[in-house]
Amino acid sequence: MKLVFYSGGFPEENENLDKELIKLFQKEKLSLTFIPSSSEGASEEYHELIEQYSPLGIQSILKLNIDQPFSDTMKKIAFKSDIIHLGGGNTFYFLKQLRKNNLIAELKEFVNRGGVLTGLSAGAIIMTNNVSTAGFPSFDRDENDENIKNLKGMDLVPFEFFPHYRNSKRYDKELLDYSNITSKPIYACPDGSGIFYFKNEIRFLGKTVCFHKGQKHHVMK
Repeated sequence: MKLVFYSGGFPEENENLDKELIKLFQKEKLSLTFIPSSSEGASEEYHELIEQYSPLGIQSILKLNIDQPFSDTMKKIAFKSDIIHLGGGNTFYFLKQLRKNNLIAELKEFVNRGGVLTGLSAGAIIMTNNVSTAGFPSFDRDENDENIKNLKGMDLVPFEFFPHYRNSKRYDKELLDYSNITSKPIYACPDGSGIFYFKNEIRFLGKTVCFHKGQKHHVMK
């Protein structure tokens, strides 16, 4: 299993993560499928990804909008990519669209057969066991306009993920409170930081804080 969790930020903030991602491959010419959380604004994100990844050897980048009609042929091509990247945005809307198109199981199969799955912010949260962390802090959260009751994610890792973390009392209070009601550790990353998960091993790149059972620990400073 090869997974990469991006918190977010500008491309230059994620250069170290990108370079480590490329090191996973033994070949020079790579392909990537970008699955945005929504088709709205996806074209701009797509062109930014091309600028970000093309210099690193990712020569084929496909965009698959899942809230618009797409063919089986398009989907087959998408899932033959070396990398599938789940974009950021509203986590609840994204989860709804993935379920609607029955893509959760197909993404798991992609990972199980050796594909590299990466996610940024919302996309990263969906790779965990549930998407609760998208619902806080109360002053900066994804709105659940889809009224999703089942918050189960892809359940690929033994932890929860909190992107865009800021070291403040307001953030920490809500993360500490939540850590008391969930059994899994919560890894919180500021923009520019991330997590690599390979063969059941966790590797942190950049600042990372862990919230678990009411305690806060610095994993990487």
